[in-house]
Amino acid sequence: MSLSMLELEGAAIGSRFPLEPVLDALPWNRDGLIAAIAQQHGSGAVLMLAWMNRQALSETLATGQVCYWSRSRQQLWRKGESSGHRQQLVEARLDCDGDAVLLIVNQRGPACHTGRPTCFYNAIDGDHIHIITEPSA
Repeated sequence: MSLSMLELEGAAIGSRFPLEPVLDALPWNRDGLIAAIAQQHGSGAVLMLAWMNRQALSETLATGQVCYWSRSRQQLWRKGESSGHRQQLVEARLDCDGDAVLLIVNQRGPACHTGRPTCFYNAIDGDHIHIITEPSA
C-alpha cells in the first residue's frame, strides 16, 4: 500500500492506517533521520530533542524503551543505557506533515546529560541567556 502524508492530513478523526506504509512515507532527511521531541507524560514538560532513524523508531515502538540515533557516535543510543535515566514510551505521535515525532515518555532521572531535568534550560532573555534550571542534586 502506497501512502502519502497528505492522506493523513485530510483524514477524519478515528481513521486508522497501517503503520509500515506511514513510516515508509515519512520525509526522513538525507541521513535517514527524523527529529524526535521527548515530552514528560503528565506534566507536558519538553525534555529534549534528539534524532531517530527507522531502526531507532521501530525499536522504540516495539520495546517501549526510547532509542535514538547518536549523530556524533553514528550508532543507536538507547536513552539511559549508561546513566540509568531511561525513557519509557507512553505514546508516540507524528506531526501533521510527518517531519517530527513526539514521544510522550515517563522519564526516570534527569533527561539532560548535564543532570538537569530538561535540556531546555537556556532561556533567551533579550540579549542574554538566562540559566533557569539547576542540575539535580
